[in-house]
Amino acid sequence: MQSYTIGQAARLLGVSPDTARRWADAGRFTTHRDENGRRLIDGRDLAAFSVEVGQGSPGDEEEPYTSARNAFPGIVTAVKLGDIAAQVEIQAGPHRLVSLLTREAVEELGLEVGMQATARVKSTSVHIDRT
Repeated sequence: MQSYTIGQAARLLGVSPDTARRWADAGRFTTHRDENGRRLIDGRDLAAFSVEVGQGSPGDEEEPYTSARNAFPGIVTAVKLGDIAAQVEIQAGPHRLVSLLTREAVEELGLEVGMQATARVKSTSVHIDRT
């Protein structure tokens, strides 16, 4: 399972690293230390927390997350596989994006809950890049 540093988690949550550190210190999400002493957050824990943050009311603690060129970097919070199609949910700061794509595409990208991904939006289509 992928783990994220405080800085990476902050970027995915759309907040400053200081805010992410305060949230970790307050016990809002669990961290552990790697062999170099860096604080890491398990990808599944970060995915669950990002959904919680995304469901908060506007004006919570930080400014709204914005995106340049319609790219929404975030964390995969759900993957639902069917026989042919799949549904992938990404929480990008306060934004929840859902993409319908082929099962084959999800498997080729190796998408799973807790991993970092970027949703790219063009018109009514959402494309997902693994990052």
